[in-house]
Parts: sequence; C-alpha cells; structure tokens
Amino acid sequence: MIAKALENYFPDLAKIPALKEELIAISSIHTFEAGTVILKQGGYIKVIPLLISGLAKVFKEEAENGNEVLLYYIKPGESCAMSMLTLLRNDKSKIKAVIEEDAEVVVIPSDKALKIAQKYPVWNAFVYELINQKYDELLNVVEILTFSNKDKRLLEYLKKEAKLKGSKTIKTTHQHIAYDLGSSREVISRLLKKMENEGLVKLRQGEVEILS
Repeated sequence: MIAKALENYFPDLAKIPALKEELIAISSIHTFEAGTVILKQGGYIKVIPLLISGLAKVFKEEAENGNEVLLYYIKPGESCAMSMLTLLRNDKSKIKAVIEEDAEVVVIPSDKALKIAQKYPVWNAFVYELINQKYDELLNVVEILTFSNKDKRLLEYLKKEAKLKGSKTIKTTHQHIAYDLGSSREVISRLLKKMENEGLVKLRQGEVEILS
C-alpha cells in the first residue's frame, strides 16, 4: 500500500528504486480524523508527513493573544515544508499543523528522514521544491495581511477554500473562518453579511456559497 501511495502521489521519489524500497521499509500509513493536531507549536519534529488524501492546514500561533493565523495548506502529494526546515535545524517547531479533512498520511520517523536526505539527492530536490512552493504561498499571506483590507482577505480565503475543495459552496462556520484568519466570529459575521449584501456570497446555515 505504501508503494502504491508513493507511486501515485510522490512519483519523483518512487522512481528511484533504492529510495522507494527504503521509504517502504521505514514508513507507515496512518489515518487522522479532521481536527487532529499532527504537529504542535513548540514541539520537536518527530515525524515527516507525506499526505496522500485529505487536507491539512499549517498555522502560526501568536504568543501575545493566542490567536492563530493560517499560513498554508498541505494537499495530497505534499508535505510540511516548515517541518522539514525545522528538522534540519534540530529546532523546536514554530508552527502548528491540523488535519482539516480526514486524511491518510505516510509517516516517516524524523531520524530516518535525515538519513534519507544524506543519501538521496532526489529527496532534497523534493524538499527544496516544496519549500519554494510554500514560500510563494507565505508571501501571498504576508501581502494579504499587510496590504489588504479585511474584506479582500476574507474573499481570498474563501476562494482558496473553494478551489481546494472543488466547490463554490463551502461547508464551514463563521467561527471556523475566524479561527483560520486569526479574527473574531463577530468580525467575520459582519464582513460576510456585508459581502452578501454586495452579492458576493450567499449565506446559509453551516455554508457559504461564493457567487462571483
């Protein structure tokens, strides 16, 4: 099963026979329910996750008030770029990762992942490409947080959620959106109502539909 998962979602890793066999030998597949915290901020990296189904989100927790800001998503065929960087530095994690949708994950023990990195250049190429990709997402977050008003930030968030989940109707709550954006439910509810009046979204119980 691990072999098939690598072939389907991580073909660049699977195409090297020796690496593929080693990953099969050291890895295991775990199922996580939505809401599961798979990496705590302030903890050491114990495993490297390779997502093969579902969706995960990576947050930065603000020390002053405990609010959390969504940094980027982890989709099938991806891993957590920040986890890999933190592991290489043998540092404590500065982010938190949470399963958004029920997920299957190929789990690699951190000490084994370090040995893989020393032996196989293709693994490092995979890591660098992932870091570049997530760096672009982080820049987009910084731009929205720094230069955009709250309306635009919320709309960008909703569009990204819709794209990831393949539907213009997003099953969510105002509280959940507030959690992702490091805001309050009252602020999000007010902004959503304003957007509905402007014809941008349609609000229903437990759902937000994007109209434009």
